[in-house]
Amino acid sequence: MSISASGRTGPTEPIPTYAGAAVAPSVTDRLVNANQEYAAAFQDPGMDAQPVLKVAVVACMDARIDLHRALGLELGDCHTIRNAGGVVTDDTIRSLTISQRALGTRSVVLIHHTGCGLQNITEDFRTELEREVGQRPTWAVEAFSDVDQDVRQSMARVRTSPFLAHTDDVRGFVFDVHTGLLREITNK
Repeated sequence: MSISASGRTGPTEPIPTYAGAAVAPSVTDRLVNANQEYAAAFQDPGMDAQPVLKVAVVACMDARIDLHRALGLELGDCHTIRNAGGVVTDDTIRSLTISQRALGTRSVVLIHHTGCGLQNITEDFRTELEREVGQRPTWAVEAFSDVDQDVRQSMARVRTSPFLAHTDDVRGFVFDVHTGLLREITNK
């Protein structure tokens, strides 16, 4: 193990050389090396794809949220669906539908968080991308200014989807990135 510039402990990897000069490993190289260490000690847990707790958690992809630790979850407990903002999009509904109808989940937990990056951009982001790359994205940014209201909107999208079989246990929360606490959002 080695300590990186960020102070984190990680696997020690050899520094590859090219024409005699040392080349710093890429982040992906570091991840692949970490996987090799993980796999060396890996034991098949013998479980299937059906989550033990029959719950699907939809949350933001924000790197500050250690979702399993924050919720006291173990490997195999839940399906985890993460995207920018934790918003419920068509693809989220797709994943939830498969989770429920093919893999037995019954509950849905939605988690947004304080200080979300989607609160700092607008749908103009798509226009900027179009100018830069010459093609307009087909997806919406789903930016929002009121995190509580966006959680309510996401809950409504889940509860009204014709594809989801189980919409009676849908709850939404805001995770505080400074305290680690969840605050439940109601339908007020």
